[in-house]
Amino acid sequence: MFWRAKNGLLHLENSDMHYVSFGKGKNTLVMLPGLADGVTTVKGMAIPLALQNRIYAKDYKVYVFSRKNDISEGYSTRDMARDQAAAMAALGIKKACVLGVSQGGMIAQHLAADYPELVEKLVLAVTLSRQNDMVREVIGGWIAMAERADYKSIMIDISERSYSEKYLSRYRLLYPLLGRIGKPDDFSRFIIQANSCISHDSYEELSKIVCPTLVIGGDCDKIVGPEPSRELAGAIKNCKLIMYEGLGHAAYEEGKDFNQRVLQFLKSE
Repeated sequence: MFWRAKNGLLHLENSDMHYVSFGKGKNTLVMLPGLADGVTTVKGMAIPLALQNRIYAKDYKVYVFSRKNDISEGYSTRDMARDQAAAMAALGIKKACVLGVSQGGMIAQHLAADYPELVEKLVLAVTLSRQNDMVREVIGGWIAMAERADYKSIMIDISERSYSEKYLSRYRLLYPLLGRIGKPDDFSRFIIQANSCISHDSYEELSKIVCPTLVIGGDCDKIVGPEPSRELAGAIKNCKLIMYEGLGHAAYEEGKDFNQRVLQFLKSE
């Protein structure tokens, strides 16, 4: 009923890593989520994630990975890609399509550049290849809030910067609940991952990405900005660009045809 949804835990060399799997297709799709993983991992989320992404379940065996559980200061997006390659090897995944969203897209860039044999097709959504002033300011602000354990302010600011005004007008009434649901006991994981976003730089490595690539951005992105999507598309060979007009960082949620477009790209010859 739930597309063979399962929760999993990998034992890597120096840590554990939570993942979710679902679907019954012959091909493999790896999904790498964004910075929200710094607050809540995919542990126990098999059924919700399978329902949310059920469009892929017929054609793909889908894996959604968190970052490993034990991370330390200085853990970079390239380190995350290295651990992701190890996780895929542990599961016997020799080649997969990879969809990376936001910070997940940063990791996916390094994965495709450093381990080209693992990546069949690549989708990079609302992400960038190198830091800019907007990212420094926005994520730097979240780090400052996290250092004060001000979870509510983080969640409100992420919402305000991610979604369109049309979406926000319906959901701002829920803001009083944001500080009460999902607050982590320790913000160190979020801070480490947030710092990795600020220091991320894969621009000079983009020429090593040889697989067909789809870049998706929003022209109203208030977290990474719209220009990084165009920059990525211009620097990666064999790359297609889709820009959602009027949508921001949450284009992967608000874009009604987002998943259909991704699936069409993945299944294209």
